[in-house]
Amino acid sequence: MYSILLIDDEPEILAAWRLILESEGYEVTCASNGAEALKCVGAHVPDLIITDWMMPVMGGAELCRRLKSTPDLVDVPILVHTAVPPSNSDAHYWNQCLMKPIDADLFLTTIAQLCAARC
Repeated sequence: MYSILLIDDEPEILAAWRLILESEGYEVTCASNGAEALKCVGAHVPDLIITDWMMPVMGGAELCRRLKSTPDLVDVPILVHTAVPPSNSDAHYWNQCLMKPIDADLFLTTIAQLCAARC
């Protein structure tokens, strides 16, 4: 079973994707911003990190920079799931970027591919 850290400041999005991902057999941990996410990865390194880009406290850009600068986390794939396209200059901080709203089949296929590539 793959573990996923899902980060989004919208509680409805977290709840919906958590339900879908758990029904697909993933172990899901949720955080509502980048600062919470860093605490989560300190306790358990997931197989995949899915993050929103625009969030309060710490957004996706800063989170991705911090994750990729941490030796134990540099190989964990990051999927950015956002309504606002991030700058291409930051593209080396994540593995894939999907725009909201996203078709569930494409989202799940992308997740499966990123998890499989990690292991």
